[in-house]
Amino acid sequence: MGSGKEKDMIKTVIFDIGNVLTVFRWEDFIHGFGFSAEAEEKVKRATVMSPYWNELDVGVWSEEQILDAFISVEPTAEAEIRKVFRNFGGMLDGVEYAIPWIRELKEKGYQVLVLSNISDKMVRENPEAMNFMEVVDGGILSYKEQVVKPGREIYERLLAMYDLKAEECVFLDDTKKNIDTAAELGFATVLFAGYEQAKEALEGLIR
Repeated sequence: MGSGKEKDMIKTVIFDIGNVLTVFRWEDFIHGFGFSAEAEEKVKRATVMSPYWNELDVGVWSEEQILDAFISVEPTAEAEIRKVFRNFGGMLDGVEYAIPWIRELKEKGYQVLVLSNISDKMVRENPEAMNFMEVVDGGILSYKEQVVKPGREIYERLLAMYDLKAEECVFLDDTKKNIDTAAELGFATVLFAGYEQAKEALEGLIR
């Protein structure tokens, strides 16, 4: 499903990262530690499912502060939480289509940017999954700007940073509330539900 303006107006394609240009496989990642079922659930509640996870993406708190906050949610799982937090390598998987898709769009003359809620830790510890960053033309990673989607400010900063007009951009994201903000600001949008679906929707907007 896509929505947008006149096709010939689009000049810039903007991608979310998690579950669009990568797979955010956090449940499999945590399961892979082999904790008891009870401990695994505690770790999930204390980390990715807790409100504090968002603070990683905001990038204001130190990693030590965030780890302490995670532990405060489930103190009896402190050892397991520390083990998971030690290295997020493997929490993101790369996808084969990312770089070819980006290159195809650039060859057609489109500027390609990213706009993602993501932490420095996640980027730093998953370099292979993030290798498409060498191919895109730039963008905003939330931890660098200390603002996150779906708030309007991160979109407005991207527009200002790259001297963009919202009506000349299409934004692809797997989360409806993020798409909704972009649409309110005048972006064309594609709600990502899979590569083939999103590619077809995007081509319908830019062809």
